[in-house]
Amino acid sequence: MIEAVWIIFAFGLGMGVKLIGLPPLIGYLAAGFAIVAVGDYAGIPIQGTEALSHLAHLGVLLLLFTVGLKLKVRNLVRPEVIGGGVLHFGISIALFTPALHLIMGLEWYTALMLAVALSFSSTVLAAKVLESKRELRAFHGRVAIGILIVQDLLALLVMALASGKTPSAWALLVFAVPLLRPLIYKLLDISGHEELLVLLGLLLALVIGGKGFELVGLSSELGALAFGALLANHRRAGELSQSLWSIKEVFLVGFFLQIGMGGLPDTDALVFALVMGLVLPLKGVLFFFLLLMFKLRARSAFLSGLSLTNYSEFGLIVASIVLPQWLIPLAIAVSISFLVSAPLYRLAHPLYDRFGSWLSRFERKGFHPDEQPLSVGDAQILIIGMGRTGTAAYDHLKPRNIPMMALDSDPAKVESHVKCGRNVVFADAEDVQLWRNLKAPALKYVILAANDVEAKVTAARQLREAGFEGVIVAHSMFADHADAITRAGADHTYQTMAETGVGLAEHIFSAAKLKEEAWL
Repeated sequence: MIEAVWIIFAFGLGMGVKLIGLPPLIGYLAAGFAIVAVGDYAGIPIQGTEALSHLAHLGVLLLLFTVGLKLKVRNLVRPEVIGGGVLHFGISIALFTPALHLIMGLEWYTALMLAVALSFSSTVLAAKVLESKRELRAFHGRVAIGILIVQDLLALLVMALASGKTPSAWALLVFAVPLLRPLIYKLLDISGHEELLVLLGLLLALVIGGKGFELVGLSSELGALAFGALLANHRRAGELSQSLWSIKEVFLVGFFLQIGMGGLPDTDALVFALVMGLVLPLKGVLFFFLLLMFKLRARSAFLSGLSLTNYSEFGLIVASIVLPQWLIPLAIAVSISFLVSAPLYRLAHPLYDRFGSWLSRFERKGFHPDEQPLSVGDAQILIIGMGRTGTAAYDHLKPRNIPMMALDSDPAKVESHVKCGRNVVFADAEDVQLWRNLKAPALKYVILAANDVEAKVTAARQLREAGFEGVIVAHSMFADHADAITRAGADHTYQTMAETGVGLAEHIFSAAKLKEEAWL
């Protein structure tokens, strides 16, 4: 019975907020509160939700595992990631602790632990909104995820110290985990493309990574993330992530429901949560200026900071261990931050388009190595996005010996293409400043092959606004996306599946001709 109620409320409110342009996860949060609110009147047993808690935990583990699949360890060992994460953590505690002590009259220990809980940003929400916009591998996405991982490690350290528990001696075995990489790679190679692949992902994320780390006294979240990162360099990491997508999404519904079902707040809890909601922008502002300090451009600092402008589910975990009486007020504060952050990030690029010229005044001189201004030199053809479609277009055009360049926002992918002899450089197609500063004196043709429709729309519009009069062509999976890209300035937008069908039909005649020649 209770499971049916979860599904009805989650679907109903999730669909409701989606229809008004908000992310469904906000509806799932609201569904949790609604279930609690009507539980007594409708006779719904709110207690005994251990199954929901378990599903929520599995969803978090799968999310962290898929984040790990897209994580390159070298992206963590960077000044802006370690420095930004640690400095933000320290400054937040230094500001929150005395404020909570003086304004709310809390004991110093309670104020300190609350400050620690409020200093973290949500890995679940940030990863979800970045993933939904396909920005996990963009420069600002990698910076944000790197900072979140640093914060998660700090949270694990705080919980270990606060709980008084220490990992067992067997925890040293985690240093031998990389030795398992050849075996796991082999299993991934032979697992095929169907249910065995899914089961392998669940085995690694939930059993070996999650439960295995728990058995030696470490966090299951850390284990899931670690095993995902172990596979990040495998050629089928993306396929594995995609195969787990639906399962992960369903389980994460349980996570957001669980937060809402934590209990209805009293007046004091609501006041605390609202005050924390009012000071939430300071969190994003601090991230913005810290990242500028490490010479990130204003756009990257703004997008990374905005994705981190929320409170964390890890804060709830910390509170459940050291401040259980503050769990409901913190849950409301986290929920409010989700309600603000999720829809706000959907407007991140339009917001920067509007305020970018003002924000760029705060940039430091010089640029981060990953954000150098771009010139395409004498290239006549520019391909944006070097996935399968962009790579196929590049290789098809290469024999024509026309000067050509390609862009992609995934540094690992760029590095791979460069090793294969392709002229590919790092750049983010959704960066308005990129198109304003682009030097392309000989450019005649542009192929929009990026995965994200917003990237293609932005690129087409900015190219036209910059005065580009050449040919712009793009591909799209859906007719409405094709219309949006064409309206933005593309000359032709081809629907991928329709063009695939035309190509297959043409191959009939080529194959028939070859067979006839063989018979002769």
